[in-house]
Amino acid sequence: MDSFLAAVEVRRRPELRGRPVVVGGDGDPTRPRQVVATASYEARAYGVRSGMPMQRALRKCPDAVFLPSDHPAYDAASAEVMNVLRGFGYPVEVWGWDEAFLGARLEVPDELARAVRSAVHDRTGLTCAVGIGDTKERAKMATSFAKAAAEHVYRLDSTNWMSTMGNRDVIELWGIGKRTAARLAAHGVHTVTDLALADSEDLAGWFGPTIGPHLRRLARGGGSRMITTEPWLARSKSRQVTYPSDLTDTAAIADQVAAMARELTAEVTADGRLVTHVGVTVRTKTFFTQIKIGKLPEPTTDPDIVEAGARRVLARFEITRPVRLLGVRLDLLTPAGR
Repeated sequence: MDSFLAAVEVRRRPELRGRPVVVGGDGDPTRPRQVVATASYEARAYGVRSGMPMQRALRKCPDAVFLPSDHPAYDAASAEVMNVLRGFGYPVEVWGWDEAFLGARLEVPDELARAVRSAVHDRTGLTCAVGIGDTKERAKMATSFAKAAAEHVYRLDSTNWMSTMGNRDVIELWGIGKRTAARLAAHGVHTVTDLALADSEDLAGWFGPTIGPHLRRLARGGGSRMITTEPWLARSKSRQVTYPSDLTDTAAIADQVAAMARELTAEVTADGRLVTHVGVTVRTKTFFTQIKIGKLPEPTTDPDIVEAGARRVLARFEITRPVRLLGVRLDLLTPAGR
């Protein structure tokens, strides 16, 4: 989907069409430590990007309209889009609010891609880009080219993969981030072609027997073709809070972690999930970030047990500086028969 969160906001406020729109936090860009969730293309023209502090976004684009995030509205809009996709009769694999794979074997897939774009726009008022590929990885990568294409449709397959991607930096591959790219560069692997031609045993030595060869497959266009239509179940659920003022009181820090643990437990157990592990994230004012995790005695839905586990994990930290961010993550198990 194109700039999905901002597009949903513009759909319900048509007077904002054509104006720079920034969505994030509570919508107040003057408050510290709020982050941009998404920006319309008009705002991006001023350099506003997802993940940017809202205060910086305000400096870059003071005339932008700043709006708070509204998760229920995005859930509803996403459901509309996915229902349109399912209406074509092909299996659909949903990836979050604004992205999905649709699996079809066609001689001329471009016609289906154009039909999808038209149907999504006609029935929801939202726009999207469609990437076509002979693997899921290539289809995903094709969407980035589709954004700039005249018809918002682009095709990447075995015939044009290397000619299109070969000279690009490995970080442009789906699934490779800055840290992995830096490690590859340290071994002289910079481009997609470099990685595609790299020795599998060398990669396994650098990254392990599973990840190393997988990186080489990504450079060659991947190989995933299976579409999974079952509802996706998260393996974990987490929450992070960046505080307007740094926390210094150890009891207050512990209470914040405990409250997050209890709130998350209530959410996941309502969905029939069991908690197996508790992780805690602590980020100090210097941005030094640590994550620790602990296993619970047994899978549970008891908030008291989860809270106690979170407090035990927190006690393993040596906190000597003010804390700007705390987070809690629960690893989950689905009971048999659910």
